[in-house]
Amino acid sequence: MSSVTDAPNATSSLSEITHDEIFAGHLGGKLSVELSAPLESQRDLSIAYTPGVAQVSRAIAADGELAKRYTWTDRLVAVISDGTAVLGLGDIGPRASLPVMEGKAALFKKFAGLNSIPIVLDTKDVDEIVETIIRLRPSFGAVNLEDISAPRCFEIEKRVIEALDCPVMHDDQHGTAIVVLAALNGAAAVQGRDIKGLKVVISGAGAAGVACANILLAAGVSDVVVLDSKGIVSTARGDLNEVKAELAQRTNPRGLSGTAADALAGADVFMGLSAGTIAEDLIASMAPEAIVFAMSNPDPEIHPDVASKYAAIVATGRSDFPNQINNVLAFPGVFKGALDAGARRITEGMKVAAANAIFGVVRDELAVDKIIPSPLDPRVAPAVAEAVAAEARAEGVA
Repeated sequence: MSSVTDAPNATSSLSEITHDEIFAGHLGGKLSVELSAPLESQRDLSIAYTPGVAQVSRAIAADGELAKRYTWTDRLVAVISDGTAVLGLGDIGPRASLPVMEGKAALFKKFAGLNSIPIVLDTKDVDEIVETIIRLRPSFGAVNLEDISAPRCFEIEKRVIEALDCPVMHDDQHGTAIVVLAALNGAAAVQGRDIKGLKVVISGAGAAGVACANILLAAGVSDVVVLDSKGIVSTARGDLNEVKAELAQRTNPRGLSGTAADALAGADVFMGLSAGTIAEDLIASMAPEAIVFAMSNPDPEIHPDVASKYAAIVATGRSDFPNQINNVLAFPGVFKGALDAGARRITEGMKVAAANAIFGVVRDELAVDKIIPSPLDPRVAPAVAEAVAAEARAEGVA
């Protein structure tokens, strides 16, 4: 989850925020529960709790669908993590991940008006995580998986989607991918190019890298090359795990092999989705009018000022440089749209629709330093929600 600025055009860096300010902003947590009905009198108490509540419980026991109307579960998002891949901090455990999950829940409320509850699980066992989420299903209406390490995150998401009849999305994968596609649409439009003809190199074959490759392929980009720590992910390699081996079958159409240098020579787009760095000379070797998304946080794979010496358009995951690629542009609206439509799942088409909606917000305002809306643009979440709901209905998953 990327940081959010305090105003649409703000450029405050973390170095300008004091230690005391940060900890004061988290004191006691960032969430609270507010009442939606009065509790001021004995009558109020009798309605909200005993004896009145028994009538509602009996009705739900007779017809489980009534829980959607008479409890908050139908529009409640569970933000669930095991704390194994938190921001750029790595495996810091469930307790240390909780401030991030609270922050995610706060963003759901702020940008989509959705209630959500952070849940951190004290286990790394895939079976235990999946089973726990399944058993918790009566308590929520959607699942936002967060900060779960790869490749476990792929199996966990797949199994939870198969087991539940509600929207499920691992935001580190798909929220990132949605915003990346929106930003690429914006960058290509500024240059008068079609994204389908771009040669794209993705550095990082983890959760976000795989999801970005998938959504770009779904959007019609045919030349996608993925890098991991050992070089180009290709069918010629025998050291790939199951996820990377499958990805190799669908990417790298020119059959490249070797290192990042081999991949980036003549490439149109570089997308950094790893904690590594990329050398200046490799960016210099890219095609003219190159596009660079250096999204690692807090330290981009290459400093934007250096990348700008060779690339026509540069974006990062940070709020103190132009073109911030921030997941908050996607996940609030995606979940709101899915819940508005009563969708049973979140499809690839719904994700592409979300990306197109984000791009559509700034279509008439595009510039090299504005290929994507501000994370605080109030137009984004409603536009995304409307597009996602419409796509869910069109695909028949609503």
